[in-house]
Amino acid sequence: MNPLVWATLLTSLVASTIITMSSNHWLLAWFGLELNTLSILPMIMKSHHPRTTEAATKYFLVQAAAAAMILLASITGAWQTGHWSMSHTPPIPTLLTTMAIMLKLGAAPMYMWYPQVLLGVTMNTALLISTWQKLAPLTLLYFTHSHLNHTTLLLLGLLSALLGGWAGLNQTQTRTILAFSSIAHMGWLITAITLAPNLATLTMLAYMITTAAAFLPTAAVSKTTTTTGTLWPLSPAALTATMLALLSLGGLPPLTGFMPKWLILKELMATGLPLIATPLLMSSLLSLFFYTRLAYLTVLTTPPATTNTGHKWRLKTSQLKHTTPTIMATALLLPMTTTLYTTT
Repeated sequence: MNPLVWATLLTSLVASTIITMSSNHWLLAWFGLELNTLSILPMIMKSHHPRTTEAATKYFLVQAAAAAMILLASITGAWQTGHWSMSHTPPIPTLLTTMAIMLKLGAAPMYMWYPQVLLGVTMNTALLISTWQKLAPLTLLYFTHSHLNHTTLLLLGLLSALLGGWAGLNQTQTRTILAFSSIAHMGWLITAITLAPNLATLTMLAYMITTAAAFLPTAAVSKTTTTTGTLWPLSPAALTATMLALLSLGGLPPLTGFMPKWLILKELMATGLPLIATPLLMSSLLSLFFYTRLAYLTVLTTPPATTNTGHKWRLKTSQLKHTTPTIMATALLLPMTTTLYTTT
């Protein structure tokens, strides 16, 4: 693709998210969401493949439906209240807005499109969909959470975490596992927004760092292999870093991914909600189980198919410069929990 086209698409992608995050008007927020969808569609369709076309079609239909629901909710709210502000929304538009945000995030119960889209795109585009594309709808949820039904949000967060854990147990492809992991993390994020917005900011930052550390090493060598088990002869460091990031995503205690889950569980117990905290913790154990299983099969056992080149891993790989600090942050930020919690 032409570098000028790439620059235009990336600028539109960044600008659309900033427009949605800085708006207090429903029409302006809807415009940012639409621009955000139209900016990433050419990136999804870049590689000419039937699965890419299918992923782009599914992504467009889902995002357009969610944006139409937000527009309908805003029009209904403006009809009932006489203004377009996000600060005061009647009950029915609030319900429509909640459903639309869950659809855009790929959270339960409207999550089935998300793994299918991630299977049909490149690793870099999947990273964008899993991280940057979550910011705009999460910002809308952040703006409107004060007058949403907190019980509904907590139940939706718990359902997303449980479905992400249970559905990930039966998967064999790394991208599908990462997709269901993202669904489970959206459940934790929705719970954090309901309890404490500053904690949701820290949770989102930790999620974006660990997800980037899981995608970036694999994306650099994914052009030569499609199976995670055969990555070891190509790049042992990339596979080890990916497994470390996956364990951090699962919430293994010495790693950074344990920090937001620890703080969210503390807030739940302090609020007097042990019935929500207990199944939420059990869903995290499910995610940690299939991450540990994946790490064991790919790192601690011999891969079933190896390359004939003896020292292929010594060849120069196209790893990005910020991959290393991202992996370090994924593994070593737990001692800075107090500082990060008080500054976010």
